[in-house]
Amino acid sequence: MKKYFLLLVICSSFIGQTVAEEGMWLPQLLQSLNEKQMKKMGMKINASDIYNISKGSLKDAIVSFGGFCTAEVISDQGLLLTNHHCGFDAIQNHSSIQNNYIRDGFWAYNKDQELRNEGLFATFIIRIDDVTADVLKGITGSMTEKERQSAIDKNIASLRSSTKKENYQDLFVRSFFEGNKYYLFVTETYRDVRLVGAPPSSIGNYGKDTDNWMWPRHTGDFSMFRIYAGKDGKPAAYSPDNVPYKPKRSLSISLDGVKEGDFTMVFGFPGRTNEYLHSAAIEQTVRMSDPAKIAIRTRALKVIDGFMRKDEEIKIQYAAKYAGISNAWKKWQGEVLGLTKTNAVAKRQELEASFEKIVMQKPEFNLVYINLLADLKKAYTGIEPYAYARDYFTELYPRIEILGVASQLNSLVNAFEKNGEAGYNSTKEKVLGSLEDVFKEYNVNVDQKLFEALMEMYVTDQKDPYVSPLFKDMLMQNGNSYAKTAADFYSKTKFSSLSSVKTLLTGNAKDVCDAIKADPALLLAADMQKTYSTNVTPRLSELQANINQLQRTYMQAQMDVFSQKSFYPDANSTLRVTYGNVKPYTPRDAVKFDFYSYMDGVMEKYKPGDYEFDLPKKLVDLYHKKDFGRYGVNGRQPVCFIAANHTTGGNSGSPALDANGNLIGLNFDRVWEGTMSDINYDPSICRNIMVDIRYVLFIVDKFAEAKNIISELKLVSKKVK
Repeated sequence: MKKYFLLLVICSSFIGQTVAEEGMWLPQLLQSLNEKQMKKMGMKINASDIYNISKGSLKDAIVSFGGFCTAEVISDQGLLLTNHHCGFDAIQNHSSIQNNYIRDGFWAYNKDQELRNEGLFATFIIRIDDVTADVLKGITGSMTEKERQSAIDKNIASLRSSTKKENYQDLFVRSFFEGNKYYLFVTETYRDVRLVGAPPSSIGNYGKDTDNWMWPRHTGDFSMFRIYAGKDGKPAAYSPDNVPYKPKRSLSISLDGVKEGDFTMVFGFPGRTNEYLHSAAIEQTVRMSDPAKIAIRTRALKVIDGFMRKDEEIKIQYAAKYAGISNAWKKWQGEVLGLTKTNAVAKRQELEASFEKIVMQKPEFNLVYINLLADLKKAYTGIEPYAYARDYFTELYPRIEILGVASQLNSLVNAFEKNGEAGYNSTKEKVLGSLEDVFKEYNVNVDQKLFEALMEMYVTDQKDPYVSPLFKDMLMQNGNSYAKTAADFYSKTKFSSLSSVKTLLTGNAKDVCDAIKADPALLLAADMQKTYSTNVTPRLSELQANINQLQRTYMQAQMDVFSQKSFYPDANSTLRVTYGNVKPYTPRDAVKFDFYSYMDGVMEKYKPGDYEFDLPKKLVDLYHKKDFGRYGVNGRQPVCFIAANHTTGGNSGSPALDANGNLIGLNFDRVWEGTMSDINYDPSICRNIMVDIRYVLFIVDKFAEAKNIISELKLVSKKVK
């Protein structure tokens, strides 16, 4: 295997600029890389007001919410604002037929009414340090990938033990620029986070799947929580004696709104992007990977939707799962559309042609990069069949929940076989507790229908070596009928209800484990996993390791060859700043979208009794009375707006800030045509969608009448100079 190695001289800055609105920038580098451009675009504050380890700065008001979203501190009593869809699991967990907070909303009118959420946490970033030299110490070009990673892991372990921090703090080291750069993050995590308020889903998820990823949008996608700390103000486990957290910084809230061209900034924890891929990877995404995943989720959603529309209990059980499946499903469709519309593959090929031209002209580049693009293209061609099998297995297997139940019960078997009855007993309660949570949101009829529908795709859409031999036998024994196979399978397994699982676990450890191992659900789950791990994983891992090595070299090569350009690292769930301006956009011929939506549009979409577009009567009444209070403008209530900020998943719940650092909105989505910004940002159609903070305040104040919440907030009607 060819190896590429270049002695890396990593600079703290790069000459030139990317597209003005493009990029997810590290906050500690804004002063050196971005401040001048940000001020040119309209920012009034300094980079040191955004990130500062010597005093409270905007970064001290931003938290990673549960590790999957962003939230911001909006009061001096630890009040958090995030999206409704970020808080949805917590809302759902507290909901029942009797107290349906999904349907009716929830508001705590005093702190005693706030609801505990086990497992939910909020993490602050205390500081970010460049540790590249320490992590890459001793790394050479002659190392294999395994040797390289082993050396890096040892260096990181040494850093963890030698880095100074408080005993209540934690740290992690993360790779950037495909392993060419490393940063250390010191964090504080608060694990007592309580639900304070959430509007009904008919507000917080208005438009549901029809409007998801779409503009214009009319969704009040927000929820509120509160961080609690020990009496010393430090992180503490849940206790009734805990007190509201006193932040280093909380956000002021502007009532001024935005106009076209205004500077905006989004601060948060974007999850994952791939902005520097080879054109072959983008082509594979458009032609193969996204369409395969879309097809699986299309069928799964059709099954679940059919049950949810007929049964209120199933609607509650599967609401979060349906939303989760639908979210990426629609996003991938927009991604394919956007990549195709903007000719992303052809444009990337043009960049690669420019790259090769410069490489050919400069001997120092020619020596190390001459075959790099050809080797990348060859690598992506080689991985394609295994990547397709991976996409099918990883998309399909989790959709059939009984297979997951089987995997959890198998952990009991493993514990018994490894550590006898002691291991079994120490694992049993944990497994049972986990399964109790699973079965709260499980319906066997739904799962059986999913099994029937998806296993047909598993067999018919894949090459034979990637299909479980056991399932093929099961299918044959049932006359090649997927319906009969599913019915037979679910009639024989003991894993399809909590009561049958509990009955199964009442025997002695050996008998229980023997019964688990003999259950058809475990046998099938094990055979599917074995087929995948034998026929896909080894070759996939080998090919992916080669691509990773080539991509790491290609990342450094792009920074070397295009030295006039500023480069930002791909998103990796670390704290980032993105900035842009409020702008309309034109998604297709003869169509132009404005940058604001109003409550007039909420009412235009209103369909009484509809699953997606119903509204609470009180909200309708407030609209007709034009009772918007200080949150309306000229008799109209602003709802959402868009701007050209470069965002992705994980930015959900991120604050949208104005030129003075005041909160003006809450990021919650992107326009459908621009979802391809994870791979290819294009300023012509990439827009992020934000709830106008005045709509949030209107709902809290006028709809919920939660004056206790409003009284905590610092509202400003003139922008702070």
